[in-house]
Amino acid sequence: MSDLAAARARYVELISKRERISSTRLLEALGTVPREKFLAKGPWRIKTEAARNYRLTPDADPVHLQDNVLVAIDARRKLDTGLPSLWAHFIDLLDVGEKDRVVQIGCGLGYFSAVLSKIVGPKGRVQAMECDARLAARAATYLGAYRNVAVVHGDGCEDIGEPADVIIVHAGFSQPHPLWLRSLRPRGRLLVPLTQRDREGAALKITRKGRGFEAEAVQQIRIFPGQGRGLTALDDRVADWWQRASALAPLRFRGIAQGLPSDG
Repeated sequence: MSDLAAARARYVELISKRERISSTRLLEALGTVPREKFLAKGPWRIKTEAARNYRLTPDADPVHLQDNVLVAIDARRKLDTGLPSLWAHFIDLLDVGEKDRVVQIGCGLGYFSAVLSKIVGPKGRVQAMECDARLAARAATYLGAYRNVAVVHGDGCEDIGEPADVIIVHAGFSQPHPLWLRSLRPRGRLLVPLTQRDREGAALKITRKGRGFEAEAVQQIRIFPGQGRGLTALDDRVADWWQRASALAPLRFRGIAQGLPSDG
């Protein structure tokens, strides 16, 4: 076994044990999708989950990426790739399966799009949306060989196309967008980070159940803000309300009015 293959095996084992991953398809995808193919050429600026500052890898050997680290996309904006263990945990929690239609809002450079592509298989589809034109163009190039992935440069709060089994939001918002709820198929699942202006908050899993929805807070999170995320104190209070209410017990509702759950 080569050094890189051994490092990838350790990478998968680390994430599997840390997050107690149950999906074998997810673990296989993590082991086969080359993370280095979804980044600029190294050396790379990386940091652990707890670190405040980046460190530069000694060279461009992809072995350095086979770890549970963040990699800078744009260090000046503090825009990083997602932490592998965190998003693997979310994908597992959402029970993404073969043949599912998955919509990503904020796909970045496409690494997790490729992982999802492997999970849903040739009969499934991944729509990878990105509002940043430069990132979308790079993601489209990196994902060219993944035939069941469509990269869309667009605003995921305006149109996401057909209904989806799973919607994953990779940026922070103050509230779930009504469009995302309307776009869920029966028993569809939405993962959305609800954050305040300091980028801190909680990720919520929302499941369509019959005519309504059920929300639960599943993880504290710090994440880059989404395009159009509210910038006022009121927006912060709305995000905080969702976090507190869904952390106490599953929150059931029919829709959203003025940013908050509604049974109307």
